[in-house]
Amino acid sequence: MLKVENVKKKFIKLDEKKKKHEFWADKDISLEAKEGEIVGILGPNGAGKTTLLRMIGGILEPTEGTVKFDDISYAEDEITIKKNLAYLSGNTKIYQNLTSYELLNMCCEFYGVDKDTAQKRIEKIAKKLKMESFLYNKIEKLSTGQTQRVNIARCLVHDPKYYILDEATSGLDIISSQVILDFIKEERDKGKTILYSTHYMEEAENICDKVLLIHKGEVICTGTPSEILKKTSTTNLRDAFFALIGGNDDEK
Repeated sequence: MLKVENVKKKFIKLDEKKKKHEFWADKDISLEAKEGEIVGILGPNGAGKTTLLRMIGGILEPTEGTVKFDDISYAEDEITIKKNLAYLSGNTKIYQNLTSYELLNMCCEFYGVDKDTAQKRIEKIAKKLKMESFLYNKIEKLSTGQTQRVNIARCLVHDPKYYILDEATSGLDIISSQVILDFIKEERDKGKTILYSTHYMEEAENICDKVLLIHKGEVICTGTPSEILKKTSTTNLRDAFFALIGGNDDEK
């Protein structure tokens, strides 16, 4: 189980006069994600979703608070955590001059997957994500949707227990988005733990078992989609979000 307790992240920014100002990107965020569960981290751009996921993924260190996977913190055993973790960010870059197969094979080597197992996994993943037609094409020649499928595939090769997926379908066409969403649900059904960040509220309603609605670095509501809709007397998470912040005026 993943457990995040009272996590905060403070940044320092400079104004036009080069004066330093403290800025809290996330404030006192707690969450739990169990095996076989998709937990949605939802909110508009700039809400603090990516900062939160980077702290959970070990890329940023929290200013305060703790992050533990199966009761183990990064300070205690970072290597074990990262061997069992897959992280996909919205701006992940991959080697353009490699083919999809070459990239996946390289990732297998990085994680110590033996050659026979690597070949079987790559073939299985390629079929699952419908990559057979471009598996041996250079990544620089692929469409946005195809490239994102390769990005997802590189997260699968070491058979992780935990997934952190940040805006996995952003900017994709409906077919590529559905392929990725189907994959996420299949991994959940295998008992994997998935954190899924998106600003597409309708998408989250479709796949998430539990959601955290975040606004300006704070959790404003948490629960199953149906619980949140009942609490806000709304019919969809988009309306629920606006009901919780008091309308669509971002300055409120």
